[in-house]
Parts: sequence; structure tokens; C-alpha cells
Amino acid sequence: MRYFLLIAIIFLTLVGCSTDTEKMNLTGTVKGLKKGTLLLQKFEDTVLVTVDSVIVDGNSNFSFSEKVESPEIYYLYVRLKDGSLRDDRITFFAENGTINIQTNLKNFGSAATVKGSANDSILKEYDKLKQRYVAKNLEYIEQRFKKGKKNNDSLELDLNRKQQALISSKYLTTINFALNNKEYEVAPYLILSEAYNSSVKYLDTVYNSLAPKIKDSKYGKELESFIVKRKKEDTLL
Repeated sequence: MRYFLLIAIIFLTLVGCSTDTEKMNLTGTVKGLKKGTLLLQKFEDTVLVTVDSVIVDGNSNFSFSEKVESPEIYYLYVRLKDGSLRDDRITFFAENGTINIQTNLKNFGSAATVKGSANDSILKEYDKLKQRYVAKNLEYIEQRFKKGKKNNDSLELDLNRKQQALISSKYLTTINFALNNKEYEVAPYLILSEAYNSSVKYLDTVYNSLAPKIKDSKYGKELESFIVKRKKEDTLL
């Protein structure tokens, strides 16, 4: 009898542990939020849907428990007590496991820190690289603005050349970054969101390098479909 009781306890413990890892247990705090509603959202096809919500009333802490079928981008919105929806949002890479988000109401989206998601940490690394290209492109835009209505074809051609070179450089950086992180779902996501206009041969290179489980993920399947579509379009040109 004691033997069977011990087996039952072990089984229930294992079930409890597996449940924790098979769901996203999202917790966090929104400092300054006294009353309102937090909305957990994601895209289904091309429609942004609310998968869960939690009412905040006096306690700025929150928690969600959501089964993530495949790691993907989720969004956290806040609806204030007057019913208005804040324009800024928290974008993060959701995955099963324990994730914690800390932010404040004043800078809800920009102040957010996300811990516990491996894919999100890698995505943040990429964002730092991307900012270099964003800053450089802003320089070129500023140069165009300063040029104003002055008829200077040589300067215009030079700026066009520099911007095209910058775009190509960004694509190659994104592709190399994805190849270096081919064991994570963020790799196909970055190609789809940041380098989709790259040459098909580069898209193929990234897809073929992905681990089998990544190819079978949401973004892995979307990348495969996108490559097939691009190849069909290229044959029609």
C-alpha cells in the first residue's frame, strides 16, 4: 500500500512539474496602475485577438497562464479605468515557462523589461544591432531634408546609393544573426519581419540551416510558405 502511495505522489509531482513547463506563466508589475485591465494579445492570421485579460484593482501586480502552442510574438496592452486603450504596448516573444515583465504606467511600452524568455533575450540583442542602421538612415534623411529644393542630382544619387547599401548591409546582418541563432524560433521570425526582401537564396540558406523543431514552429512554417511563394513569383518575372 505504501509503495502504491509513493508512486502516486511521484506521478502527481511529475504532472505538476510538466504543467508548469507546458504553459507560459506570465507575471509582472505595472507601477502606477491602480485600476484598469491588462490585455494579452497575439495575431491570428492578420487579426489581433485578445487571448486573456486581467482586471487590476488596487494591486499593480498581474499574472497570466497561457499555453503557447509555438513560441511567437505576444502583446500586452493596458486599458485604463475610463475605457481608453493606451497607444503604447509591450511586445515580447512568448514561450512556455516562467516569464516576468516589469514596467510602469507612464512609460508602459518603452520601460518594460522582460525576463525568462530565451527568444525575447535574443530579439533584444538584435534590436540593438538594428538601431545602428536606423540611426544611419535617419542621418541620410536629415541630409535630404537639408538639401531641400536645391537641384543637386549628384547628391541625390549619392544618398540613394548609400541608402541602398545600408539596406543590403542590414539584410546581411539579419541573415547572419539568424544563422547564429538557428536553434531558436526568433531566427525565422527575424527573416520574415526584417529581411523578407532578401534574395531567395539567402532565405533558403537560413531555412535549411534551422533545427527540425524550429522548421516545425509557427514562424518556421511561415518562412517555408513564404519562400515557396517568392520562388513562384520570381518565375513569373
